[in-house]
Amino acid sequence: MYALGAYGMSVITAVVAQNTQGVRRFVALEPDFVAEQLDAVFDDVRVDAIKIGMIANVGIAEALADRLQRRGLDCPIVLDPVMAAKSGDRLLSPEAVSVLRDKLLPLCTVLTPNLPEAGDLLQKPEPASLADMHAYLHELCLLGPKWVLLKGGHLDGPDSVDLLQGQGQSQSQRHVFQTPRIPTCNTHGTGCSLSSAIAALLPGRSVPEAVGLAKKYLNGAIAAADQLQVGLGQGPIHHFHALWEQNASLAVK
Repeated sequence: MYALGAYGMSVITAVVAQNTQGVRRFVALEPDFVAEQLDAVFDDVRVDAIKIGMIANVGIAEALADRLQRRGLDCPIVLDPVMAAKSGDRLLSPEAVSVLRDKLLPLCTVLTPNLPEAGDLLQKPEPASLADMHAYLHELCLLGPKWVLLKGGHLDGPDSVDLLQGQGQSQSQRHVFQTPRIPTCNTHGTGCSLSSAIAALLPGRSVPEAVGLAKKYLNGAIAAADQLQVGLGQGPIHHFHALWEQNASLAVK
């Protein structure tokens, strides 16, 4: 993510017709072409971290797992298991969930599910309380990722609570990130932005440190979101809020 000093290189898995009001349609690319995009990046550029988002179908999930296993990359992998848009539109076929769970999760450094995604991965109803989140977190860790960040933004209440746990850690060793809920409807892209920020910040840092800094960045982007007037629905967060503030300060001087 450019706002955090990383140079992002994209591998497109699907083309989406979407605006702030919802997803209209998406078309997944051929798995072989997705794999070819990965090869093009890996063959030319040093990769310091990988973030995986929308996968779309079984073929793409298998192609990603195959390429990552073949390459044997020694860099952190952050997986945001994008299964549905905020509008409720399904973005990952049910058949692909098992491939993601069985083949991709064991390769991951950090898994970042929200509550509905946690339910899908565990084939259970989504967590409905903080106590449920604690119980689900242990089960998610057993799926193989080195760390799990379970995001609690879907719960009601004045605060938003996320839980982070490493493989083999006990509940007493969990990291709790609790921040006041920011009153705005402009939250489009929060999950994608958080996982991307973690990936950008992970090289040279511990997972808890990278997650803490990414959360701080995201909170600032949400707090500044109402400065933007984009669309008629759920607008985006303000990714470059720090740069805008810096430029405004320079202009005043």
